Formats: sequence, structure tokens, C-alpha cells
Amino acid sequence: MPRLNREQFLAAVQLGQRHFRGIDLSGIDLFQEDLREIDLGQSLLQNAYMPYVKLSQANLEKAILRQAQLGDAQLYKAILTQADLTKAVLMRANLYGCSFCRASLQGANLEGADLREADLRGANLRGASLVKANLEGAILTQADLRGCNLFRATGGVLVEVLCDRTTIYPDGHRHGF
Repeated sequence: MPRLNREQFLAAVQLGQRHFRGIDLSGIDLFQEDLREIDLGQSLLQNAYMPYVKLSQANLEKAILRQAQLGDAQLYKAILTQADLTKAVLMRANLYGCSFCRASLQGANLEGADLREADLRGANLRGASLVKANLEGAILTQADLRGCNLFRATGGVLVEVLCDRTTIYPDGHRHGF
């Protein structure tokens, strides 16, 4: 997997390159960068620092974003199918219409995130925080919500999801109580 540093990556983007499949950008600082419609599928972005980044309509399918900082990021209609976002920070991120099918969001912080119309079918959200997240129209079928905190989340239809007694529902109650 070829590795690019910040300067090399941003120089290629500035020259109009949009396809970066399977590259190593681990630990990169992309604070506030505009990367709309970029292809970073199967890339390594572990521990990347990307608050306020613009990744709308980007392809991040099967990308590894473990512990990435994506607070307040714009990922409108991005493809994150089978991506690994374990322990990623996505607080207040715009995730409207994103595809998270079979993605791992285990332990992720999605507090206040806009997940309207997002496709979370089969996603692993074990231990994730969705406090005050907007789930209006989100598809959660087969999502694993065990240990998930949904306190004050709005709009989510929790049917055909995996919950346990550690799941905190939007009204603050736990499953089975």
C-alpha cells in the first residue's frame, strides 16, 4: 500500500487527481480540506485528523478510519460501505444519506450527528454514542445496537435491530426495563 504524506496528497488533489484507492494516509492532518467526490476506497486513514473536512459524495468503501477525528465533517451521501470507523469521532458530522452498510462503528462517537436517510443495514454500532443524533429516515435493519447510547436521538425506527439490556433508548430507558 503506497504511503503519501500531507504535502504529496494535497499536491495531487490540487492537480485534479481524484482517485486514491488503497493508499496509506494514516495519521494525516486534513483539517478543513475540500475533498468532495474523492475516491479513497480501501485506503488507510487510521488516526487521521479531519475535523470540518468536506467529503461529500466521496467513496470510502472498505476504508480503515479507526480512531479518525471527523467532528463537524461534511460527508453528505458518502459511501462508507464496509468501512472500519471503530472508535472514530463523528460528533455533529453531516452524514445525511451516507451508506454505512456492514460498516463497523463500534465505540464511535456520533453525538449530534445528522444521520437522516443514512443506510446502516448490518452496521456494527456496539458501544457507540448516538446521543442527540438525527436518525430520521435512517435504515437500521440488522444493525447491532448492543451497548449503544441513543439518548435523545430522534427519528430512528428500532425494528429488526440487535439490542441488549445495555442499550440506552432515546427516552433514556434500557432494553427490558
